[in-house]
Amino acid sequence: MIESASLIVTGMKCGGCESNVTTKLKTLDGVKSATASSKNQEVNVEFDAKKTSLKAIAQAITDVGYAVIDNTH
Repeated sequence: MIESASLIVTGMKCGGCESNVTTKLKTLDGVKSATASSKNQEVNVEFDAKKTSLKAIAQAITDVGYAVIDNTH
């Protein structure tokens, strides 16, 4: 099942940051697409929920040096 999510991500300052995030996310099995906006401090991702999770996606973003704000509340 394909799901989509928008995550608030802090620390992205430029196109290079956006590229770092999207490149990392696209290496995750199950991620269909990912776009990042440093201007909006946002990452939009479409993923197969049977292959990966929001937790894994958030961890991948953290692994490349950015902070994911928990916006599930």
